[in-house]
Amino acid sequence: MSAAPLHDIWDASASQPFQPTIGKNTQLTLGFTLLCTAVLLTGLFGLNNSLKNLPLYGIPASLAFGFGAVYMICAVGVYV
Repeated sequence: MSAAPLHDIWDASASQPFQPTIGKNTQLTLGFTLLCTAVLLTGLFGLNNSLKNLPLYGIPASLAFGFGAVYMICAVGVYV
């Protein structure tokens, strides 16, 4: 079994352009919303600082900040 040359793969995919799940026009809104959510959850975690609140506030806050930061970076034109 041999792999198809890159040119054949390129030609085969020409009729199926890539469509991202989150479009370029909504990245800024999504990133801003996630960052605001992260700030809110971080504040709640700071006010209710205990280990039992880690899965409730801490983990969602860190995920929202991580994804929100990447979406905001991509929305303003800096590609990572």
